[in-house]
Amino acid sequence: MSRTARRRARGAALLRVGTAGVALLCGVWLVDDGLTTSRPPAPAPPESATSTAAPAPPAPGPTAPAPAASPPATAALAPSDPTRLRIPSISVDASFTPLGLDASGALGTPPVGRPDLVGWYRDAPAPGADGTAVVVGHVDDRHGPGVLYRLGLLRPGLTIAVTRQDRRTATFTVDAVRSYPKSAFPSGEVYAPTGRAELRVITCGGHYDRHTGYDSNTVVYAHLTSAT
Repeated sequence: MSRTARRRARGAALLRVGTAGVALLCGVWLVDDGLTTSRPPAPAPPESATSTAAPAPPAPGPTAPAPAASPPATAALAPSDPTRLRIPSISVDASFTPLGLDASGALGTPPVGRPDLVGWYRDAPAPGADGTAVVVGHVDDRHGPGVLYRLGLLRPGLTIAVTRQDRRTATFTVDAVRSYPKSAFPSGEVYAPTGRAELRVITCGGHYDRHTGYDSNTVVYAHLTSAT
């Protein structure tokens, strides 16, 4: 299979994950274990679309305004598995675990007893490689906040660093932070390839119900802006 065909196959698989697995992303993790009483921080409302800044990378939704100008994208790296996620602005420093699909075709999650881990979808592009990489993590468990509890506090222009097995660090700049009802998760917008190296970081958010879990997903959109 050619490289182009492999990329298309991965993209199609990722869109299937979005359709089949996002409900589980917010449900199975936390139906029994999400017992914190406060809501995770929510993303800020989109700013007014009156900015005169230069056009930003592809927006995450058809009605989303263009974020403020951000650093230009840098060339994609060769594929290499991620080992560590660092988001200094919200005090995240976490190891990765690879995730695949379960028997029902839904995306797996980091172990429930390890809220300190983040997972990446191993059949999609690796962070820093060409395409859209997907990282997920718990928002909380019965013991309190999880690794991505504060994800909604990120804002455009902040950075996310991913250390990889090839000892390179891929740095992504945040373009937008959005909240979507899990019943209407826009898989095509979130997971679609954009022709460059991008990153999506996803956790649960919104209102929590003991019987159904959190009702929303918080999604961070970012693009590769440097590699060292």
